[in-house]
Amino acid sequence: MPSVEGTRAVRSPGRRQWTWIGIAAVVVAAFVTTLVLVLPHGTDTSGRHVAERKSAADAFPGGLARQPADENQPGKRESEARADGDDATAAKIAVIADQPIATWLTNPSITATRKTVRDVVRNAEQQRKTPVFVLYAVPDRDCGSYSKGGTEADEYLPWVRAAVSAMAGSKAVVLVEPDAIAQIQVCKRLEQDRLPLLRKAVGALAGHGLTVYLDGGNENRVPTATMAKWLRAAGVDRTQGFFTNVSNFYRVDQERAYADELADAIGGDPHFVIDVSRNGQGWRGTWCNPDGAGLGQAPHVTRGTTRLDALLWVKTPGLSDGTCNGGPAAGQWWESYALGLVENRRR
Repeated sequence: MPSVEGTRAVRSPGRRQWTWIGIAAVVVAAFVTTLVLVLPHGTDTSGRHVAERKSAADAFPGGLARQPADENQPGKRESEARADGDDATAAKIAVIADQPIATWLTNPSITATRKTVRDVVRNAEQQRKTPVFVLYAVPDRDCGSYSKGGTEADEYLPWVRAAVSAMAGSKAVVLVEPDAIAQIQVCKRLEQDRLPLLRKAVGALAGHGLTVYLDGGNENRVPTATMAKWLRAAGVDRTQGFFTNVSNFYRVDQERAYADELADAIGGDPHFVIDVSRNGQGWRGTWCNPDGAGLGQAPHVTRGTTRLDALLWVKTPGLSDGTCNGGPAAGQWWESYALGLVENRRR
């Protein structure tokens, strides 16, 4: 009988090569598995830590809540018109008042802000829907223009924290300071302090069950690469993403193309929302009380198949943009303009 040694096949160099390739493959697979398990969720390939973005349904649980009566400015005017027997006017204003509209927090008073937030949150809880807030009290707001004001520099973060404490656990959506980032393009005195301040505000908002979006401006305003850089500096990686077209008039298709381009430039797949409150007739040549503007489509949460989370009514239709084109002071009810928006609404 031949010996065992005599019957053992001699390994060829090719078999040894494949053995080492197999071992190397196992080692690589183990290393990749370790990275997946150990690295924080949301860390992208550039080394930035990016928050996990929610689905549209999770960002706006239950859909959009309507404002309580005390905060619904068109609703107040509707009630007054009915009390005066002017049912025709009341019916037109109701087209605005019956929609879910964002609540703007503009009062530097911490006490007043907390009360407003709690009232809106309580009302939304009764509807089992999501309230949308707009923080709008940043120092040097609107660079001294029509909507000038805001808190003092040392009062802003305490004001933000007070608002957050009243919102905590409510799953509210928070839009942080419209124009605060985009306006840097034309108001250079904001460049040094504005972005670090907003980054601290984002830190105050984080970890309280809120969905936060930062100012993404709108198309034809700030170069996309510049806007992406500013948003990263302001802390967009810790938020759900950004908003566009607030108080403006661009069509959804235009804004969506801009927002997708901006999201790609930011990286990390940020989501966005678009203000459609007054864009029913598209851009009308100016941002300030343009003639012929109309209400946009009804606000709603999307099905969540893209980065677009919702189309919102952020600006309250019927409130003036400022003392331009015959308007009253910014934020004041302008009934003839409101009725024009209804007449020219998208149908």
